Amino acid sequence: MVEEDTRWLREGREASTLQKGAHGVNVFFKLSYELPMNKSASQEGSSLSWRMREKRTKTTCTCSQCVATSPQNLPTFLNFFEHTDLKFIELSTTNILSASPIAQHSNITSAQKNMAFNSKPKKPHAIPSRSSLCTTLFFIVLFTIPALFLLHAPTTSICTTLIANHANKPWSGDLRNADFAWNRLAFIENKPPPAKLKIAVFSRKWPVGTTPGGMERHAYTLHTALAHRGHQVHIFTSPVDENNPSVSHGSSISYPQIHFHEGEPGKWRYNKAWEQFDEENHRERPFDVVHSESVALPHWLARNVQNLAVSWHGIALESLQSSIYQDLTRKPKEPISPDFNRSLHGVVPKVLNEIRFFKNYEHHVAISDSCGEMLRDVYQIPSRRVHVIVNGVDEHGFGVDVRLGHEFRSKIGVPINASLVLGVAGRLVKDKGHPLLYEAFSEFMTKHPDVYLIVAGSGPWQQRYKELGTRVLVLGSMSPSALRAFYNSIDIFVNPTLRPQGLDLTLMEAMMSGKPVMASRFPSIKGTIVVDDEFGFMFSPNVASLLEALEAAVMEGSRRLAQRGKACQQYAASMFTASKMALAYERLFLCIKNETYCTYH
Repeated sequence: MVEEDTRWLREGREASTLQKGAHGVNVFFKLSYELPMNKSASQEGSSLSWRMREKRTKTTCTCSQCVATSPQNLPTFLNFFEHTDLKFIELSTTNILSASPIAQHSNITSAQKNMAFNSKPKKPHAIPSRSSLCTTLFFIVLFTIPALFLLHAPTTSICTTLIANHANKPWSGDLRNADFAWNRLAFIENKPPPAKLKIAVFSRKWPVGTTPGGMERHAYTLHTALAHRGHQVHIFTSPVDENNPSVSHGSSISYPQIHFHEGEPGKWRYNKAWEQFDEENHRERPFDVVHSESVALPHWLARNVQNLAVSWHGIALESLQSSIYQDLTRKPKEPISPDFNRSLHGVVPKVLNEIRFFKNYEHHVAISDSCGEMLRDVYQIPSRRVHVIVNGVDEHGFGVDVRLGHEFRSKIGVPINASLVLGVAGRLVKDKGHPLLYEAFSEFMTKHPDVYLIVAGSGPWQQRYKELGTRVLVLGSMSPSALRAFYNSIDIFVNPTLRPQGLDLTLMEAMMSGKPVMASRFPSIKGTIVVDDEFGFMFSPNVASLLEALEAAVMEGSRRLAQRGKACQQYAASMFTASKMALAYERLFLCIKNETYCTYH
């Protein structure tokens, strides 16, 4: 019996010295128990060992069983051993119960702390036999530990494991049955498409000027990539100001071919665009597929278009949710916004109308996993007509460039001794969460004099940020090429959006540039972007939660954030490139044209 005990003790001790993780605190302690006076000395000496880590969990063998645990479970073990004849014979760590995060657990009593360091034997008592003790331990492990682990394990870690397993598991079948993002699948890029398609695109706007909006940038990136793949792409969009020197016409760019309808610049008239489409549809050969960016094509026209796919960048239910979150940022004595009142009365009927008419669109493209779930579960669209394809960004335009980042910092006046540089980009409006960031950072900067914030964007909150002083650098709107330098100059990117279903391109651009992110804890973001807590920090859409996230980031420091950024860049390169997005859309459009292409091997 002694030899057998020694064997599994040795295995357990070896297991407890495995790789030390980067997160949390490691705890290793040995326990032994006293035998009754009438037992022989040769039966003495069984030992147990545990390895505990904050957040992360490892397993080691004890009593021929595997135990998974976390620091929050320490009080349970202490309580158990306090009521048995076991005693501590060694606690090998540096004042772990008083200095580590475990010591802060409210359930650890001073008596338990004293017990851990007290080597004085208790008065011997009669104890059960060794087999009874192991049986007791086995059932504690079997029932208590898994329950505690599930209660205390971070939700993101569990979701991350599921997502990772799902992504790594080979998949084949009908693509219309895939309920995950097609970006996860491997489509061959360096091979020409099996068929060249004629594609019609309805988009309310096309990029104008040097600083286009997110949807326009998405439309340009996607359809330019498809044109480069050899497809014939026709864009039907609103007219532009002919005096704008930055506007590109079809004569200077062969594909995609742009069709500006008649009328006032910037004002979308779907009936005029439809007339142009109908004319082109009868020329040479009809369109193989029609793509509408959001509701550019109304449902009463779309209901008769069988080869139509609609990409949803925003829906009425999202607008309602966003209005609620925006009102929650209102101060106690601040009156309700008239816009919010109008939103409550106007958006609810719009949501109901959307649910009724969305079924008229043949195919739906959701830009996030959570949006796909909403279309299936709330809007009641049949699953085979909902396809998740996450937006992508130009992988050649955004990437890691340390030298460029240092030069940009020097250019805009960030001092060398800055301990941390935060960055935010996009429209500086309320629904993007700038009231939260403004208030949180104005408080945060008083405690951290060496932290800087770079603001890239324009809007109503631009002047407010300037009022915060020299440690907030407001740069205005920036071109995509200038944004590359901006992303490389920061340590972490902040996105405080109040739009639950939104999936800003800025998050993907930052990750592609090797930067971790700090973002609102919404289903679209945590289900598609921050799928691993290594990628950054998430916070509830309120000032207090954002302040906690900011404090956590500054405590880690720029070196640790750079490590996170490497993981972000790898994930972004596997999911958010323009190439992967274009190949996924291409396969969907081929599937719409010919069901043969719906099968994926």
